[in-house]
Amino acid sequence: MWITPEHRSVVVGVDGSPNSMAALRRAAREAVERRARLDVVRVLEPSAAPRPMGTAREWLRLRRLVADAIPRVQHLTTRLRVVRGTPSEALPRAAEHAELLVIGARFHSERGNPLGGDTVPAVRERTRCPLVICADQTTDAPS
Repeated sequence: MWITPEHRSVVVGVDGSPNSMAALRRAAREAVERRARLDVVRVLEPSAAPRPMGTAREWLRLRRLVADAIPRVQHLTTRLRVVRGTPSEALPRAAEHAELLVIGARFHSERGNPLGGDTVPAVRERTRCPLVICADQTTDAPS
């Protein structure tokens, strides 16, 4: 067993989609290899009046997703966080002092972006640490 210094972390954004789950599995492997803490972040859309019970429900859902995706034998220090904002702003902020940020992306978006939507380019632009973009290989791949 090792002690993970506070400044060593791998951050991953998880919303439950297949691509975010692929990112979670990759981030867990990276955290183990780096002997870093795994910070799992769920970003909720900003609202005028945040509901504490909704946030708690999302935290419990996030805990269940992590427990199902990461084997306990990895002995991984994990921190779960539910934050409000847009993913393109909240994820780089969460990874401000991280060694690595891992996010999931669809193969194609409605706008023709091969990395999926507006989030990936915005996160790439704002993040200061290295970024890994993952896609679930079991989803529909481009021909």
